[in-house]
This record gives sequence, structure tokens and C-alpha cells, in this order.
Amino acid sequence: MLVPFKSKYCGVLQISPRSQPHAATRSRHIRFIAICASRKTEETIVSASLPPWIYSLFPKSTSGRFRYTSIFPKQNLRPCHPFVSTPRMFPWSRKAQPEPEKEDGEMATPEEQAVALKNQGNKAFAAHDWPTAIDFYSQAIELNDKEPTFWSNRAQAYMKTEAYGYAIRDATKAIELNPGMIKAYYRRATAYVAILKPKEAVKDFQTCVKIDPGNKDAKLKLVECQKAVRQLAFFEAIEVGDEPSVADGLDVDSMHVEDSYDGVRLGSEMTQEFIDDMTERFKNGKTIHKKYVYQIVIAVKKLVYDEPTMVEVEIPEDVELTVCGDTHGQYFDLMELFRINGTPSDKHWYLFNGDFVDRGSWSTEIALLLYANKWLRPKNFFINRGNHETDDMNRVYGFEGECKAKYNERIFKLFSESFSALPLATLVGKKYFVLHGGLFSDDNVTLDDIRKLDRHKQRQPGQAGLMMEMLWTDPQSEPGRGPSKRGVGMQFGPDVTRRFCEKNGLEAIIRSHEVRMAGYEEEHDGKCITVFSAPKYCDMTENKGAFINIGPDLKLRFTQFDAVPHPNIRPMAYANSSMMSSLM
Repeated sequence: MLVPFKSKYCGVLQISPRSQPHAATRSRHIRFIAICASRKTEETIVSASLPPWIYSLFPKSTSGRFRYTSIFPKQNLRPCHPFVSTPRMFPWSRKAQPEPEKEDGEMATPEEQAVALKNQGNKAFAAHDWPTAIDFYSQAIELNDKEPTFWSNRAQAYMKTEAYGYAIRDATKAIELNPGMIKAYYRRATAYVAILKPKEAVKDFQTCVKIDPGNKDAKLKLVECQKAVRQLAFFEAIEVGDEPSVADGLDVDSMHVEDSYDGVRLGSEMTQEFIDDMTERFKNGKTIHKKYVYQIVIAVKKLVYDEPTMVEVEIPEDVELTVCGDTHGQYFDLMELFRINGTPSDKHWYLFNGDFVDRGSWSTEIALLLYANKWLRPKNFFINRGNHETDDMNRVYGFEGECKAKYNERIFKLFSESFSALPLATLVGKKYFVLHGGLFSDDNVTLDDIRKLDRHKQRQPGQAGLMMEMLWTDPQSEPGRGPSKRGVGMQFGPDVTRRFCEKNGLEAIIRSHEVRMAGYEEEHDGKCITVFSAPKYCDMTENKGAFINIGPDLKLRFTQFDAVPHPNIRPMAYANSSMMSSLM
């Protein structure tokens, strides 16, 4: 029902019963169609069963039914311009925000509007919709930037998206506004832990304990951080270059596999039969014999060590290549990906773009499955290194603890050596530059520089340089370069991507490293593509997974998929520190 009214906004709210996967809109699909009114504006009065968070955003009519005025200013509208939205996609802005009314008809003050927006952010946060929560908290801050709770809440939401640098910034602002705000110190400390800066975290946890001496959780985190500081000092003290391999002196051939072992036996070469049996063993919660783990990791370490830093791949006429993003130990979701898309074969090649371990609690299973396929098909199965295939991340985010729990410490160290040998990038068809993180702080870097990079001189990525940037950087919408939202590396804009692609004759870069709610995203005018293959990431984020299929025509075909049930083992179950529980 359309009725005329006086407003600078106009719009139509159309409800249809198509269900959405998003938690906040499961019962309804919402399509906004903005319309241009040349002589008058219009409103729609709708009576419908909508999620509660929608009702609180707009005033109600006297009849008690829902009244919606479009978020689009009239001058920005075009006839029949569609906007299809889930809650996180709403283009909320200060200029386009309808002003709520009080019960007596008076307009709410900016402070009251800010509180209402903060409450909506809390609801979105509870629904695990972190981007929408961030949007609401940001609007609240625009209306009232003197309220420390808004900054502290946004810091917590940023942590859920792994934007730890932004979280540290917001928590610091909350502390400036309220030096006694224990939540802000706690959240800043947790963000420092996440980016492996325990020294800074210790100071904030000490402040938490000083403000609240009875806070048992803060005391526990303080002890854990102090322990981590001592461990880091120990690792730095013993670190030497060119240390001998942990495989030295390991006589794998003489290792005995007990008669009671009920799996397929592995000889001197990998077989499809062994991979199929191993895949099922892992589904059923079993491991493989340590001898076979040693064989697989040692063989693959040698294979990838001999590969160039940037592997160059041409796709033959009868072959399809699948590019996968982060899988992060989510083994059962990887099984779903293979069910939908097919398992690796001589005609179906795969490229895994890093971060296949940590966080999820089946990281050893994924690592061994990928390595076994690499051993069987070294020329058509490819693995790039990610920022989680590194020692410091593995110690904190679970892979080291998982290796020790399921196998032993020596196997973790052997995996660590193999991670250091992995290539850093893959060039597909001379058109797509595939790497885990992103582009560089220097416009002069070219593909030839990547070809010449000797990654074997630097086992770990460090805090600067080409390797660090290839594993850690992220895109941004603004031109130029900016500080990292993670607190590590930096961010690059669409102009940086365009120049890199033009200089190197590329169609696009394909990267991973970040959750995308749709599983993938095309940014920077289609020249920067992110693919993420861990749906419902860490059992917390309501995202889809995705993968990209590329044929000989070099056209990109995207496929989304949903998470599947898995055994009742929580993410980061093997993380060696209670500190990380604050991130879950």
C-alpha cells in the first residue's frame, strides 16, 4: 500500500518468502527497490513478520504497522535501481539514516540514536554477523565519539574479523576516554596476543589485575603471557641458521609397522589406494602410522624445495584447475568441497593457496592429505605457503599442539621444515598471479623479482620484506597504501593493483587470507580476487566457502558451498595457551 507523505527519502520495501542463509534474515528475503519520485515522495506501509532488529531501526505508524522510509536520499535515486541486501550489506550512512522518533513524536537526540545503534550492533554481534556489528558501532561513534563503550565494542567485533590492528586502535581510544575501563584493556591485550606481541599484552593484563584484583581470568591470561614472553626469548636465543634437519639420523626404512595396524600399507611410493584409505581413516577419527607420516612429509619437503619460488602453470586442453583458499584445519568441509567438485586426478588439478593448518582441529589431517596428493601428482597438485605455515603462528594457533597430541614433536618440526620449503606464489596461464596475502609496498616489484627471490635463505617471513608482504598484506578500497588492519604488514589500494597487473601483463591477482561472507569477492575493478574455502569459519562466522575453477580458456568460474557437521571438537582445541580462548 503506497501513500504520499513529505520526506526527503523515498523507497519501497518488498518482502518475499525466499529463505536466506544469513542468521538475522533466515525467515525472509528482503529486496529493496529504490524508486525516483519526481513530484512527490512515497512511503510503504508493510505488515509482515520481520526480524526484530529491523523494527527498531525505523519509526512505526499510528496503526502499529511498520513504516519504512528509504535509506536512499531522493537525489541519489534512479528509476528501478535495485539493491538486494542482507543486513551486512545495508549502505547505512550518516546522511541517509532515517531519524527515529520518541513515543511522544519528538526526534531522538544524537546520543539516544547512538545508543540505539549500539544495541543493534550488539544484536548483530550475538548473531555472529561481525561486519554488520562493525557498521552499527561505527554509526554510533559518528553520532557520539565520546562514549568509550562504542569503541570497545567495535574493538571486539574487529577481533572477530581478525582486524587486530583496528581492534588495538579502538581499544586504545576507549582507554583514552575512560582510563578505568577494564574491558578495553582486556580486549587490547587479547589483540596483542593474536598478533604475537605478548610483551605489550602483559602490560594490559597487569592493568586489568590492578583495576580488578579478583579477576581470575585476567590473572590466568597474565601468567600465560609472561610464559609466552619467556618462550620467545628462549627461541630467539637458540635460533641459528642452517641448523640440521630433524630428519637427520631418522631411519624411516627400519621403522616397524605393527601387525595390528588396520590401514593400507605404504611402500616407497604414494598410491591412490593409500590416499583413499587415509581419507576414510581421518573421517573416522583415526590417524596413520608415524612411519607413514615421516615418509610423506620427507618426500614432499624435497619435492617443494626443488620447485621455484613462483611456480608457473599452463592448463592443458583437457584439464581443469581448482584454486582453493584457506581451509584452516576444517577437514570435513574440505571433504564437502571434494564431494561437490571432485577429488584430485590427472585431469583435475588443484592449487591450495596457503593457510591449510591452524585454528581448525583437523590440521594434521588436511596437511597429510594435501601432501599425499602432492607426492602422488607432483606436476598437477600445487601448494602455496600462507602466513599460518610459520612457526610462530603454529605455536599459538594450534598446529604445534595438534602434532604433539596426535603424533610427536619431531613430526611438528619436520612439518615446519617443509612449510619453509613451500613456494610463495603460482602464476596460472601467465594471467593470474596467485599468492596468499597480497601486493607490495614498492611499485617497482615485478614477477621477475619473485622469480629471483631465494626463499630458502629465510625460513620465517619476519616483519618486513617481500616474503612477509606476500603472506600478510590485504586490499583496501581507498587508493594508495595504508597501515594494516591486522597490525602486521600493510594494505594496498585499487591503483596499486592496477599498476602491478599492467606492468606484469596480468588479468588479476588471486589471493586468500581473509574471510569473505560469500566465500569470495572481486575487488579493485575485478583485478583483486579473494577466495576463502573455510565455511562457517571457526564455527563462529556465518560465511560460505568458495573455490575457483579455471579451464584452458582461463575463465574464472566461482562455486560457493556451505559448512557440514563435524565431530564435537571445538576449533583450536590443541592451542597451547588459554590466552587464545578469548578469540573464540
